[in-house]
Amino acid sequence: MRTGIVVEVTAADRQQLAAIVADRNSPQKHVWRAQIVLLTADGCGTAEIMRRTATSKTAVWRWQERYMTDGVAGLLRDKTRPSRLPSLGAAVEVRVVSRTLDDPPGETTHWTAAAMAKETGISVSSVQRIWRQHGLRPHLVRQFKLSNDRQFASKLRDIVGLYSLPLRRRGSIRRPTPSCCRSMKRARSRHWTALSQACP
Repeated sequence: MRTGIVVEVTAADRQQLAAIVADRNSPQKHVWRAQIVLLTADGCGTAEIMRRTATSKTAVWRWQERYMTDGVAGLLRDKTRPSRLPSLGAAVEVRVVSRTLDDPPGETTHWTAAAMAKETGISVSSVQRIWRQHGLRPHLVRQFKLSNDRQFASKLRDIVGLYSLPLRRRGSIRRPTPSCCRSMKRARSRHWTALSQACP
């Protein structure tokens, strides 16, 4: 054990640590942490603790120090590690939001996460996270783009004119039935006639 390090284990802590070691449902990392503290309290040196718990010297020193500062609760809690990837800055987030509200390039009707990631130079998951935070759903925004056809206006008038004509009275004009509809009706009537004759 390092010089100047004294681990004093109270009777209550010793009982709690022994219960952790004896419990079969305890996680293994909690068991060997408790064993490190118990062996230290019994006067074992660092080399002996390393041999019995199959841990490294730095691990033994770390959990001895954690127990001295935080007690038994410190042995059962893992410290959160910082993320390996740096967080995105506020400027990147503002750029993604403002670019999403603009029209997408080319003939596309809305932004996709992959297109926005390529545009801003960040990952697709980062784009989706920013969109969720700001409630943006560009795939639900419907936009209408005019056709490049030179006769588009006249075609549009013709099609809209078909649906905007007023409906005539039912008795005045009888619409001709297409030949395909008449043949289908005849085939259906023959089918039901055959069924009615077979099943009196």
